Amino acid sequence: MFTWLLTAAAVLYVGFTSDLYQRVLQHRKGTFEGFTSRYGCSRLVWFERYGGPLEAIAREKQIKRWRREKKAYLIETDNPTWEDLSQIGVYRIALYAGE
Repeated sequence: MFTWLLTAAAVLYVGFTSDLYQRVLQHRKGTFEGFTSRYGCSRLVWFERYGGPLEAIAREKQIKRWRREKKAYLIETDNPTWEDLSQIGVYRIALYAGE
């Protein structure tokens, strides 16, 4: 299970999933109508892996309550340039392998 943050311009979106790679692809393709398709959120800028859904959901809910500044700090701790982690080699491999 993963908790993750997607971005587009000034917008941040937090979610959780069991298949991070597939979920990012769904957002990129606009598979689902809603917030992410409306604002074009498709760049994966942060994620954490959890052993089960309860932890991932709890973390998602915690982050949703945060102000943008705190979310930005979380992202910049591991990804200071806000690169699309799904496009970077080591992260791309981890997404495919489910690591």
